[in-house]
Amino acid sequence: MHPGRREGVRHRRSVGALIVAVAALGAILGIRMLTFHLATDPLTDFRVYYDAAARLNAGLPLYPPGARIYPPLFEIVLRPLALLPFDLAAIIWVGITVAAFGLTLWRIGIRRPATWITVSALSAAIAWVLAIGQAEVIVTLLLTFGNPLAVAIAGNIKLFPLLAGIYWLACRDWRDFGRFVGWTGGLALFQLVLDPGDTLAFPGTLAVVSTQVAEAGNANLSPFALSPLLWVGFVIVGVASTWWLGRTRLGWASAVALSVFASPHLISYNLMTLLACLRRKDGQLPGVERGFSAWPAESSPRSRCDRQEQV
Repeated sequence: MHPGRREGVRHRRSVGALIVAVAALGAILGIRMLTFHLATDPLTDFRVYYDAAARLNAGLPLYPPGARIYPPLFEIVLRPLALLPFDLAAIIWVGITVAAFGLTLWRIGIRRPATWITVSALSAAIAWVLAIGQAEVIVTLLLTFGNPLAVAIAGNIKLFPLLAGIYWLACRDWRDFGRFVGWTGGLALFQLVLDPGDTLAFPGTLAVVSTQVAEAGNANLSPFALSPLLWVGFVIVGVASTWWLGRTRLGWASAVALSVFASPHLISYNLMTLLACLRRKDGQLPGVERGFSAWPAESSPRSRCDRQEQV
């Protein structure tokens, strides 16, 4: 074998061994995270969602002093669950989140080595999300669809997924960007009509997030924790990178990463959403990818953004 080729094989094996080691460590941390949260605070976030929806059912304000939930539309959708006893509602919610996670794996390719390596590496975040019933799993699933409606819905659960819309702007796909803006505005108007008081009150709840993160004892991984100016610079670099990569096969992955890391209150379970970077090609059957080189997958070349099926 030619010395250069031998060196290349050795390098690939070393990189592969490092990836496997990181995935194995992540899987171990994930098991530990799952057992810890199931023992200490199972479904604690769903309890917050349930109580908030119950307040709506009782005609009470969605955001009492110190409260910070999501925009009203998310809680409006959960109102039927809040009519049930908590234990029954919790069982249904667990079923929804597990199904959402399973569908996420199906969409990104259950036979792709890249899928399972990434899942293993992000196991701690995934386990935390599933154990406490966090809505992050729903956001992750929505971003695997990668179309304007899905991103707009994700942004109406958590605000920062809206940054993924830069993807269409970066590659000058004006039709999809217009759809994204239209869906986002339409959903905002819809919840304003359904619940004007709470919709108008929501922006005022954003100021309490830092206090809540600190009180919960959750480590803030964002540069914002060190300096707001550092965070602003970080976000500018992220937006510029997404803009530059917009027309490449890394465009969508960059947009998803921006929507995750741009949050000024980044908790480790938010990293689960990085699974959406592995979005498959449009029209490609689930699980047909065979190699790690398929990460991140391209979209079908039907527009400047190689977009997926439209909604």
